[in-house]
Amino acid sequence: MRFRYEKWKGGWFDNPDFRKALLQLYHQILLSVNGDVDEALEALDRIGKHYGLFDGKFSIEDFKKWLTENESIREVKPGRHELTKKGERTIRRDSLNEIFGSLRKDAAGDHRVPQSGGGNERLSETRPYLFGDAVTEIDSFSTLGNAIRRGGLDDLSVHEEDLEIYETEHLSACATVLLLDVSHSMILYGEDRITPAKRVALALTELITTRYPKDELNVILFGDDASLVPLEKLPYVGVGPFHTNTKAGLRMAQQILLRRRHANKQIVMITDGKPSCIWENGRLYKNPFGLDPKIVNKTLDEAVSCRRKGITITTFMVADDPALRGFVDKFTRLAKGRAYYSDLETLGAYVLVDFVKNRRKRLH
Repeated sequence: MRFRYEKWKGGWFDNPDFRKALLQLYHQILLSVNGDVDEALEALDRIGKHYGLFDGKFSIEDFKKWLTENESIREVKPGRHELTKKGERTIRRDSLNEIFGSLRKDAAGDHRVPQSGGGNERLSETRPYLFGDAVTEIDSFSTLGNAIRRGGLDDLSVHEEDLEIYETEHLSACATVLLLDVSHSMILYGEDRITPAKRVALALTELITTRYPKDELNVILFGDDASLVPLEKLPYVGVGPFHTNTKAGLRMAQQILLRRRHANKQIVMITDGKPSCIWENGRLYKNPFGLDPKIVNKTLDEAVSCRRKGITITTFMVADDPALRGFVDKFTRLAKGRAYYSDLETLGAYVLVDFVKNRRKRLH
């Protein structure tokens, strides 16, 4: 076994592992405060002072300056900062890498995106290398060109960021709608469920846009009603004083998917609660107590509708309640879909592995 030693340059932030961990912590806080940069930095400063994360050579102001110089944030007015487009992309990439990095290779089904098989055709277009890509798809000409532009001919060396991969075209693309529960229960009882759910949505966005460019992803938030949210707005999503209108979310998802010409159409739903409201005659009928038969039956009707239209539903439950399990089991049987009962730590792994595994075959 070989070890590579380098001269210690001093300072916490000069350590790549510490820098990576600090950035991940900052992103986690940023998602929990719905994209408010200054609030996230203030919280990180408090944590840093309590646990000694900042040494005498590096402070929260240095970290803020580093984020600005890297164009992850910008100052919109004195003392007020916001994310840049690059900062939003960095959060998506960090979410994807963190989830895939947490997968145990020895766990059944838990592995990086499968290698492209014989059903794929190489395209002339290339893209940056992502961890887990097949080395056989590396475009050596573009890779060497990147290395030369970065370091010149005098110090020619290939770094990971130089690598370029040939795009591949899948024989069947997939249109996905992610349904994200933003009802009040997602932050009740002292447990933050919306932040891990948002991280999954960001990771799925990054996965599809970078690895499956022929696919399409839409994200729908559902509370009292359903609304389509632009992908770039995901870091800023928060819960509201809402009930859970699962029916409205499923109805809107079907409307979107029926306009798509993709061979595969699917709905991925992340929720922690039972359906508790529906719209009826222009008014919101709600019942947060128990499983209301009227609300349940109307919701189950949408499950049947999806099955008849060839739309697969995969439900990820982040709560464990016997009555709720009964509803989800019935919902899944009627939809002929899939259901997972996941804790917040494993939610991302379940969602991404299930997506990758099932998009490689026809879902219906």
